[in-house]
Amino acid sequence: MRRTLSEIREVLVPDLSGRHGPLPPLLLVLTVVTGLVDAFSYLALGRVFVANMTGNIVFLGFALAGASGFSVVASVLALAAFAAGAVAGGRLAHRAPWHRGRLLLSVTVVQTVLLLAAWVVSRVADPPLDGGVRWALIVLLAVALGAQNAVVRSLAVPDLTTTVLTMTVTGIAADGRLGGGGGARPGVRVLTVVAMFLGALAGAALIVHGNTDVPLLCAACVVAAVALALVPLRRARGSWTG
Repeated sequence: MRRTLSEIREVLVPDLSGRHGPLPPLLLVLTVVTGLVDAFSYLALGRVFVANMTGNIVFLGFALAGASGFSVVASVLALAAFAAGAVAGGRLAHRAPWHRGRLLLSVTVVQTVLLLAAWVVSRVADPPLDGGVRWALIVLLAVALGAQNAVVRSLAVPDLTTTVLTMTVTGIAADGRLGGGGGARPGVRVLTVVAMFLGALAGAALIVHGNTDVPLLCAACVVAAVALALVPLRRARGSWTG
């Protein structure tokens, strides 16, 4: 327990001179954003994810099999837009000179713009969000999350992927004492699961109570806050920057 609490503290209050500097808490915040945005996409846009692509591949199989409530077009569009965002994020991550702070700043600025655009679309559109409005929102959000995932993958902060939690949950169980392991980084892994859960809970609660567009506005504001936190760090020097 002491080790777990120590790891949680290291993520929330990181050593700025350490290997990953200020990145862990910022990536944890982006994990909350993932939960918010996927809550919106699934509940408001109809059984489609814009961040967790595993779900869309499964949904695509359901749709092709003729299961009701699933859309081939929505699943394929989300996958294609996410891939396009990942390509853009990959190109951003591989350009020189490379600085982890500037890289994350760049992608969060782009994300803020895309999320705000999605919020405006959802705000002015008449409910339900279907037809062209639905397709536009899927594209905007999936591109934003695809770019985020590509950049976060390049940053390579252990157990802070901001999206994929299947292996995180597997690691908590398999690497724990019951699984015969030493419980490697349980604190970090638990934090990521909790962060996405809280984002999904908040997003779903807002939508269920009639505030359909608010999760997107919250997500945009949170990502913008991450970008602002990175502005003074864009010229920082240290082991965490490269």
